Amino acid sequence: MSIRDESVLPGLPLAGRRVVVTGAAGGIGAAAVSVFLAAGARVVGLFHSTPPPDELKTRCDWLACDARSPDSVTTAFEQAVAILGGLDALLNAAGTWLPGTPESLSGDEFDMIINANLRTTVLTNKAAFEHMRHTGGQIINLGSSEGVRGNPLAPHYAAAKAGVHAWTRSVASAWGRFGITVNALAPAVQTPGADRLWDHLGEERAAAFKQNLRTAMPLRGALGDPEADLGPVMVFLASSGARFMTGQLIAVNGGLLMLGA
Repeated sequence: MSIRDESVLPGLPLAGRRVVVTGAAGGIGAAAVSVFLAAGARVVGLFHSTPPPDELKTRCDWLACDARSPDSVTTAFEQAVAILGGLDALLNAAGTWLPGTPESLSGDEFDMIINANLRTTVLTNKAAFEHMRHTGGQIINLGSSEGVRGNPLAPHYAAAKAGVHAWTRSVASAWGRFGITVNALAPAVQTPGADRLWDHLGEERAAAFKQNLRTAMPLRGALGDPEADLGPVMVFLASSGARFMTGQLIAVNGGLLMLGA
């Protein structure tokens, strides 16, 4: 077994739990690897074009995976489960954000974003199910407030994330009888995708957008930190404490989007 020993101690919320993180080399995925390790989990990170960050590459095992490819996903999950000796939780962070207006969006651009965000969710969730169906487990997907409200600057991304929300509810209903929970997060944190938004808007419009956040977001008025603000919620959803929650879209966004009945 090649898992690095993170000095797992009794009492840590994820002590000994076996977790796979997709899209693990950057943004929310890298934050998830970091907080899961700190919480006592044994982690395998899956990455595609971005290599594992220096600060994490020796702390857990890493496997290359194109999460858009069924064969690549199947192989990576089989290897990860062999390393871990089982699978208790999946955090699926594979995906990307790119701008585009509804009237100018090409078919290739639409397909690329749907594949990167929705197709990867479907394939990785199905792969996790195959390894959880007899033991139960917890699946965490990444949704978005854009999938609720829409976004004229990225309608293809909004459509993909709305699909993630619907898929999450659907498989939560289907897989509950196997003891598998499936939930999604709608975060508002600083990521490479946010950096691409600032670049797309340009200096003046980006400044106006950030100024609007200061009044529209009740808590802090700025994007959160993936580890400090989103990390504890990811740890909770991967822990036994969330065993009676499923099919939920949970907003971790400083109040920018308030969900509820």
